[in-house]
Amino acid sequence: MNVKCSTTLTSEDSTDRELARQWNNFPWDKAHSYVNRLQTRIAKAVKEGKTRLARRLQYILTHSYFAKALAVKKVTENKGKRTAGVDGVRWRTPAERMRAAISLIDKGYKAKPLARIYIPKPNSDKKRPLSIPTFYDRAMQALYALALQPWAETTADITSFGFRLYKCAQDAAQYLFICLSKDVSATYVLEGDIRGCFDNIPHEWLLENIPMDKKILAEFLKAGYIYEGVYHSTTMGVLC
Repeated sequence: MNVKCSTTLTSEDSTDRELARQWNNFPWDKAHSYVNRLQTRIAKAVKEGKTRLARRLQYILTHSYFAKALAVKKVTENKGKRTAGVDGVRWRTPAERMRAAISLIDKGYKAKPLARIYIPKPNSDKKRPLSIPTFYDRAMQALYALALQPWAETTADITSFGFRLYKCAQDAAQYLFICLSKDVSATYVLEGDIRGCFDNIPHEWLLENIPMDKKILAEFLKAGYIYEGVYHSTTMGVLC
């Protein structure tokens, strides 16, 4: 009996080898440099009030081959890389990662629901919800974050320290010391908290005020989540 190798399988193996070679030899330094230059131009345009130019530069960045590869690299190397979303897909091999970078497109993009789990809160009997996007949706979020970040950092309050790039608790402590160390400084500190802040932010406000592609942002916001096999829609707040 004559046994012949499948032409399809041979072709697929060859394609995977080529994709793996491309990923393993990707010019990461060049990619970082290119994206950083675009981000600098976005920040400069925003600072000068040239919002139309800033939006054009955002478009160029989110459609950049380099930015897409960096987005995939980020989501496949962080601590959540072992946890899949509702589709069960993980990008583990170099070929899978390269194929993913090539596949990131905004045309017809539809975000999948997030997988909802509950994890214990530190020093508490309560649990907090954790919503897990698919790898594809994570990469899309990382890609658009690259374009949004320079705009947001340029316009953000300089005395805001939470969830900020290159800022930490020590920066907040230093600012408090500056404010409170003088003889004429205030003698008390008022601490406040917004209950359920991320759960209750109106989608309408985000869509009107966040400077990014509105269709993509709406997909992120309206994706909903699945818990114990049941789909739950999201009409307000952000899933995290």
